[in-house]
Amino acid sequence: MPVDLLVPVKPLARAKTRLRGAADGGAGAPEAHARLVLALARDTLAAAAGAAVVRRAVAICSDAEVCTALAGDGVHVIPDEPAAGLNPALRYGEAVLRTADPTTTVGVLQADLPALSPEELDCAVRCGLAIGGRAFCTDRTGTGTTLLLAPAGQPLEPRFGVGSAAAHRATGARELSGFWPGLRCDVDTAADLAIARGLGLGRFTRAALGRPGFDAGPPG
Repeated sequence: MPVDLLVPVKPLARAKTRLRGAADGGAGAPEAHARLVLALARDTLAAAAGAAVVRRAVAICSDAEVCTALAGDGVHVIPDEPAAGLNPALRYGEAVLRTADPTTTVGVLQADLPALSPEELDCAVRCGLAIGGRAFCTDRTGTGTTLLLAPAGQPLEPRFGVGSAAAHRATGARELSGFWPGLRCDVDTAADLAIARGLGLGRFTRAALGRPGFDAGPPG
């Protein structure tokens, strides 16, 4: 059963405002912040690309800088349409994927998981597939959602936003209960980033934090 994941990436200038300053000792330079936010997304997409069960991970984005960087990594990008927020954009992306292949399982993976490993994601997705219906994984606080899956024939019904875990649960999606610390560690603040660092950051995020201006290049 094919699995295609949507990874939504906000425009860099508006993304992760609570994380500003984490890349440059609190200075909050726009360039350093943008570099870090982009690195989070590149590491997330690299992990998804390495998961054996995932056929492809597709970014949803309209930021030209992000699109260029991700294209260099070999990532396909769907334009962020309509311009009406995250959930409408995800429904649009779902329609694109299901039109291309009605048999696919469509998922959403948040773009701020720099400690995610391909093995963790592979295990979580396989657990979701075994349920045979919509499934989701919460973040480490239990309130947000880092992964949402919907098999062929069932709508994705994304409810991302504040309290998304409860919202997805209310739609009938089943909660996944595995031990996947990297998948659950979404990064919104400097404290979150410190936890992710303890788990082990991906190479793009390490580069963004350790060598300002350094381009880690496409995944090897």
